[in-house]
Amino acid sequence: MANLMSRLAGAEKTTQMTRRGFLVSMTATGVAFGFPQASDAAMNPEVPDGTPITPNGQAFEPSIWYWIDADNRVNVNIIRAEMGQHVGTAIARILADELEVPWENVHITHVDTADKWGLMVTGGSWSVWQSWPVYRQAGAAGRTALIEAAAAKWGVDATTLSARDGMISDGTQSITYGELVADGIDRSFTEEELAALPLKPHADLRLVGQDVHPLDLDTKTTGQAIYGLDAKVDGMVYGVPMLPPTRYGSVVNSVDDSGAKNVRGYLETVVLDDPSGTVPGWVVVLGQSLHAARTASYAIDVDWTAGDTADVSEDDIQARARELIDGDAGSILHTEQPDTSAAFDAAADTLEAEYTTQSVLHFQMEPVNATVFQNADGIWETHSGNQWQSLILPTLATALEVPADKIVMRSYMLGGGFGRRLNGDYIVPAALAAKAVGKPVKLVFSREEDSQFDSIRSPSVQKMRMAFDEAQAVTGMEHHAAAGWPTQVMVPGFMPNGVNEEPYDPFAIDGADHWYTVGAHRVRAISNDLANQTFRPGWLRSVGPGWTNFAVESFMDEAAHKVGADPLQFRLDHLTAEGINAGSAPNAVGGASRQAAVLRRVAEMSGYGTTELPDGSAIGIATTFGQSRTMPTWTAAAVQLAVDADTGNVSVDKIWLAIDCGTVVDPDGARAQCEGAVLWGLSMALHEGTRIEDGNVIDLNLGAYTPLRLADVPELEIEFVESTEVPVGLGEPGTTVVAPAIGNAIFNATGARVRHLPITGDAVLAALKG
Repeated sequence: MANLMSRLAGAEKTTQMTRRGFLVSMTATGVAFGFPQASDAAMNPEVPDGTPITPNGQAFEPSIWYWIDADNRVNVNIIRAEMGQHVGTAIARILADELEVPWENVHITHVDTADKWGLMVTGGSWSVWQSWPVYRQAGAAGRTALIEAAAAKWGVDATTLSARDGMISDGTQSITYGELVADGIDRSFTEEELAALPLKPHADLRLVGQDVHPLDLDTKTTGQAIYGLDAKVDGMVYGVPMLPPTRYGSVVNSVDDSGAKNVRGYLETVVLDDPSGTVPGWVVVLGQSLHAARTASYAIDVDWTAGDTADVSEDDIQARARELIDGDAGSILHTEQPDTSAAFDAAADTLEAEYTTQSVLHFQMEPVNATVFQNADGIWETHSGNQWQSLILPTLATALEVPADKIVMRSYMLGGGFGRRLNGDYIVPAALAAKAVGKPVKLVFSREEDSQFDSIRSPSVQKMRMAFDEAQAVTGMEHHAAAGWPTQVMVPGFMPNGVNEEPYDPFAIDGADHWYTVGAHRVRAISNDLANQTFRPGWLRSVGPGWTNFAVESFMDEAAHKVGADPLQFRLDHLTAEGINAGSAPNAVGGASRQAAVLRRVAEMSGYGTTELPDGSAIGIATTFGQSRTMPTWTAAAVQLAVDADTGNVSVDKIWLAIDCGTVVDPDGARAQCEGAVLWGLSMALHEGTRIEDGNVIDLNLGAYTPLRLADVPELEIEFVESTEVPVGLGEPGTTVVAPAIGNAIFNATGARVRHLPITGDAVLAALKG
């Protein structure tokens, strides 16, 4: 293999280059870009050409998560994907704070796949939450070992020494970490010793909660950050896919490429043989350039036999959901009292409602792509942006028919993820094509192909029921939800069993098991088998809570109005921190009382119930708890909007958000995450939604699929509750609370109740007409 470390001439000057200038220089000089040696990580976000950071001289590694070298540099290993959220900066500061090193000495490396890293996944808003205890322990281990080394060197009691800013001191003399490392440190820790290490008191944290310069910011802002689309290797050919008529079950009968043979640079067309079953019926067109492969694909005729879902529509999928809900299929979740029969048998009154959501696409900025080849050592290398390396690695092993240890995944920055790149299925066809032709293949999807192959958010149907006694007190509640299940399709081992011993997909029902005290509470999660057969359901930012919270918070609003209660007070009355809703350490201390607190706060921020607004305008509220009961991020929103009486169109003027996420690790990143989440939620509430026809989504580009536009962005006011509790996730919670707040505001403004997402003007007019 030719040298994969080819450099740009004058590389030392590239820090001032724009992305356009960088790419022009690449084109002009014909440089092969950016792959490090097999033993090195693919992405160093601080260096334009991806050169790995290596220690100077002796290095000390108190744990696998970082090393310190003789120059006092600290390099932190990051297993999370970078897709704009500065995840490496957030995690590195956790370690640096506990280790007691200056921020300017800290660097990060996004590591390649290896068994030692354990589960490599970036999703579920888990990254900071899961990293908090691990990197704090790792930092404490290094600080402890360095203090012990200085004590031994000076012959003093270690308890008389302190660590600060990368130095150990006894008050009269000091020594740098680098000097101690240069002398050599041999200290390791067992898991028990790590768990027993004393951590800094919260009041002594000096980087956590403070604004610092993001470690990957400079290369992003100069356009020099490395993404999957930037990958290039000598001898590489380009591929474009030709997708079959159905996601599953299609078979290639014949390929006629005679019309492509006059296309300059066209090489060949490969029919993929996929032992993993990931891309059945796929054809990949190869060319010396991407343009050649793409142009050739237009001149190639493929005859397919379609799979069984070729005639399936969105209406069919939703009809199947209602059929399943009316039956007894599904898993019953572990609520405090899941048997609601007595409550409804004795009810003086009941309330029922159905809520539905359409299919939703990811439309991340960078279409999916992957470059795959077998290196000189016989190792298969994949080069791509990916959110869940541990998920796709076994699938790649099956597809390539090699052991998993013969594959290494080199990760790049993601030009948008939002859950799409949790499913690394797009790497499989690149790998199969590379194996078929015996050379590196870079497979690049067009926007249309990306959309057709998307792991979409499934459409859903939810049936809600509530029982009341003669005093109009709530005595029982039921939530039945049917949708396609991504976890069932892609990683069934992640599915726990319900009380009836049936497994369920937590990512398709989280949020339904809410923190309200409602008496008997039955939550039934139902897998829509027709949805699973038609497309590959995916995890899209907020996943199940994007529809379950819409139903719960709209229904709570409906229940309040039914009994003549104020919707704010009705919620607060049922957010009682008792029994299963009392909360527990370490992640849910305080339970429902913390959710009630953010709800009160957002009401105060927005003037809910006290602000005079014109006719057709109103404020609506909603509250959620992020992604799951095991990692609740207490969230409340208020939305002020206006409804056009003639068109039904909704314009959102302002959104308030109050969040209790425990300790805020990265203030600027936290705010940015929440701003993005709120706008994503607004987009899905009012604008985003496609439909399934003939087994595929009908919207393949942004001409028809119209997410939120800049002109429709409202004023945002976001407030974080000060807390010393464990930090929990922020990537998704702000998304889930917006749609129900909008629906509730529409009702307050017009008296019309909308129960479907997205909320269109026509739907509002129809609701107004009753």
